[in-house]
This record gives sequence, C-alpha cells and structure tokens, in this order.
Amino acid sequence: MSLTPGVTGVRLMLFALALSLGAAISLGITRFAYALLLPPMRADLQWSYTLAGAMNTANAVGYLLGALLTPALMRRFGPSVLLLWGAAFASLFMGLSGFFTSAVPLLLQRGLAGIASAFVFIAGGLLAARLGALQPARSGLLIGLYYGGTGIGIVLSALLIPAALEAAAAQPHAWAWAWWAHALAFLAGPVALAWPAMALQRMQAPAPDSVAGTTSAGRSFHWRDFAPALAGYGLFGVGYIGYMTFVIALLREQGVESALLSWFYALLGLAVMASSRIWAGLLDRWHGGQPLAILSALLGIATLVPALTSSWPAVLVSGLLFGAVFLSVVASTTALVRHNLAPSQWAAGISACTVVFAGGQIVGPTVVGWIADGAGGLARGLLFSAAALWLGALVAWRQRPLPP
Repeated sequence: MSLTPGVTGVRLMLFALALSLGAAISLGITRFAYALLLPPMRADLQWSYTLAGAMNTANAVGYLLGALLTPALMRRFGPSVLLLWGAAFASLFMGLSGFFTSAVPLLLQRGLAGIASAFVFIAGGLLAARLGALQPARSGLLIGLYYGGTGIGIVLSALLIPAALEAAAAQPHAWAWAWWAHALAFLAGPVALAWPAMALQRMQAPAPDSVAGTTSAGRSFHWRDFAPALAGYGLFGVGYIGYMTFVIALLREQGVESALLSWFYALLGLAVMASSRIWAGLLDRWHGGQPLAILSALLGIATLVPALTSSWPAVLVSGLLFGAVFLSVVASTTALVRHNLAPSQWAAGISACTVVFAGGQIVGPTVVGWIADGAGGLARGLLFSAAALWLGALVAWRQRPLPP
C-alpha cells in the first residue's frame, strides 16, 4: 500500500515518536514511577508489602475498568479525543497522589489513574496500528516506537524522583513532592499529543480490503481465535508487574546505593526506548504467537536473576534485558491483531488484549507482595513472577496465524 499523499516515512516516524508520549504518561509515569517511590512511601507510611503491592493492584483494577469502557468511548468520541482527555486526567490523578497519606484515598487515586491510563494506552495503540498500516514494511518499528515511549517516562522518573526527594528532604512526606513534580512535567503532554492525534484523525482510514500486510483482511475478532495468545498475555501481566513493582525495593534490601538504583532504572528505561529497533523484524516476520512467547521467555530469565544473586553486574544485565523486552511483548499483541484482523476490528482486538493484560496485573502485585511478607521475602516473590512468564510463553507459542 502506498502512503497517503503528503505523508512521508519521516513524517510517520515523527507521528509515532509524538504518540509515544502517551505511553510515557500512561505506563512510564502513571504506573512505573511507583517502583522508585514504593520504598520511601512504605517506610514513611508503615506499609506491609501486601499493601504496597495492592497500590499497583488498584491501578490495574482501574486499568481493567478503563479497558472495558474504551471500545464504547472510542465509538462515541474517536481514539484521538480519548487519547487527549485520557492524558489530561492521568496527569491530574497522578498529582493527587501527593495529597493523601491514608491507604483508602491512595488506593482510589491509583484506581482513577489506571482508568485514565487505559484510555491513553489503548487509543494510542490503535493510532500506532493505523500508522503501521500506512507503511506496512515498517509497521513493527512504528508500533514499537509508540510502546517504547514508556521508556521516556521511566528515564524521567529516574531523574526526577531522586532530585525531588533530596529537595524536599526537610518536608514531611517528601515522596509527595515527587508525585507533584511528575504531574507538572506532563502537563504539556496533551498539547504535544494533539499534533499526531488530530493529524491521524484527518487521514482517510484504509479500507479493510486495501491494507497490505494483513493476512485476514476481512476477519472479525473472536476471543476463541486468540485464546492461546490472550492466555499467554494475561500470564505476562501477572509476571512482569511483580518485577516492575518490587525490583527497586529488593535491590534496596540487598544494599544497593540510591545513586546506583537511579542508574539502574534509567538504563532500564533507555533499553525500553531502544527495544523498538531491536525487535521490529521479529514483529513483522511472525504473524502468530511466537514473538509473544519468545519475548516472555526472555523476560522470565531477566526476572529470575535478581531473585538468585545480588551481584551488581548480573543485576544490571537483568535490568537491561528486562527493559529491552517487556514493552515489545505489548507491541507484539498489537502486531498480532494487525496481522490477523480487518482494520475495523483492530480496536476490539487491542481492547481484548488490554483486558486480559489488566486482569493479570491485578493478580501479580498483591500475590508477590503476599509472598514477600512471608519467609522467602521479595526474592521468592520474583520466582513466582518468572514462573508465570515462562508458563505464559508456553501457552502463547500455541497461537497460530488465522487463515485468510
């Protein structure tokens, strides 16, 4: 398929990079900044690991509710409008985290932030899939660039949080200032997202029978057709979120200095940003569940390392491998949907993936936190996470491309 007149490959790359701010807000900041803030919040508020994990479970519950609402809202308002409003509300709810110390309002706030982040992430994923349809030969890269934007948020957190904690060290609840700093940093997010969102809204959507690179141009979405991939993706949600919630807390328990923790998280974020180039060929070449399986298996290895050793070089390799893989797992499901469904069905397919993803994330943090409160500590919790990832890889491998 030729590009829309006036839309160059460079312009599509710029669209994908601008859209990636949506992933930075919805996941990189709204969800993953909590990993760096969990240790000071837990120490200040006297939380158990179970309650600390429940904060991300509440975020995942909100994410699930948002995923269930998104298809109807996209039909009513369109993905571009939902993307912009979701980004605005995600920034607002993120800032509200700094105004509460009681568990109940913090849990509620994390849930509301999860709803808004689902609007952003799903709408942005759909727009990224449409970008891929405009240049099928580079669809894996364009989709990966969007999801790799999560790394921007992770790197920003690694820079902002230590600075905010140090600046507010004399203040009560210094961690609150870090939440406020994040909210201020992303107030411009909806403005930056407006350019690609509105431009894509104006573009003529390709007809279902004219999209190159889809193997089942007229096929509708049915849950049973994607059962292995959806089950594997749900187990990915269970497994990866344990690492992203608790790995910093585990490293702190192992005696890693704060400066090194910031470097670890920043390098993980940079690896996320690089992942779009690393795995683009894999996402373009395979039309079944193989990318999801391969990447989940690699992620299990990365998750296992800090549970078995406190060696700093090994831990650093774990973070780099995890960052280079985990958002490409998410991108692999969007690529699977794009390869096997008609464009009119992409929203339904992406929303279904998001629902099972959110379901897995609901289970993961609380279970890992509950395990960590027992004799085995956080290391045993990450063993559970690795096992979930490997089981998901085995299940996802059974997903085959749908026949035309």
